[in-house]
Amino acid sequence: MEQHETLNRPLILDGAVGSLLYQRNVAPHKVLWSSFANLTNPNEVLKLHKEYIDSGSEIITTNTFRTNPTAFKKTTLEFSLEEFVKKSVQLAIDAREDKMIVIAGSNAPAEDCYQTERTISKHELEYNHKKHIELLWENGCDIIWNETQSHWDEIEIICRFCSQNTFPFLVNLYFDEALNILSGEPLYEAVKFIEEFSPVAIGFNCIKADLFERFRENYPLPKYFGFYFNCGSGSPRYHIGRADSVNDEIILCGVEPQSYVTTIEPLLRMNPLFVGSCCGSNPDHTKAIKEKFDEVYRN
Repeated sequence: MEQHETLNRPLILDGAVGSLLYQRNVAPHKVLWSSFANLTNPNEVLKLHKEYIDSGSEIITTNTFRTNPTAFKKTTLEFSLEEFVKKSVQLAIDAREDKMIVIAGSNAPAEDCYQTERTISKHELEYNHKKHIELLWENGCDIIWNETQSHWDEIEIICRFCSQNTFPFLVNLYFDEALNILSGEPLYEAVKFIEEFSPVAIGFNCIKADLFERFRENYPLPKYFGFYFNCGSGSPRYHIGRADSVNDEIILCGVEPQSYVTTIEPLLRMNPLFVGSCCGSNPDHTKAIKEKFDEVYRN
């Protein structure tokens, strides 16, 4: 992500994929959620990646939130996990064409993002992350984009594995109203732990902007950080990407693009590495971010 130094401004991350595909009548799979569209509606996924790029995104996230081994083994699909990840990553690479776009390989929690109790073994947990990260990297991702992470055991597995293999990586954290990750540890302790492994940055995603502001007011931010906040209507606990079920409610936009930009503008003074949007957003949010950047950083 060397472009950050050249541009002297944050890089623009894309926005929601799964919730937007759902709005466009691309039905999610019971287990694989929106990643199933990589097989059934690849042109729609490719089109959405391109829409984000055309709107100003400089980082494109692969639609691999549920291509991980823990989810895949619950399916009866007649091809391999390796083929599934390869097809999924290739859609983002194809959308990039010859542009200077970072392909961020999305690696989600092994189970439901908002699940507090572990149901798989430590061995299964380790295999899930190590295998998925390896496949994302081998198939051409530029960086391992660990999203919505909120359990200490997973964070530790990810950090140690990426560090040992010199994979460039980020950890994007989700946390609760008490400023704790879901396994119970204080968020600031998780941040300090991750920093020991020299990630490219530490991000914060799928939370509301006011919750991030509470953390920022009480604790120092990492030297390199970024964010993409939840833009969905209602509660942030949508059970996005559950490994065992799909929420029947379509996630709609609850924060309009200009309102979102107004909310995040004060944070630009803190020099984030990247800025994007999460659930409920769409390419219009990306376009609004780019327009604000063109205004703020034009000199």
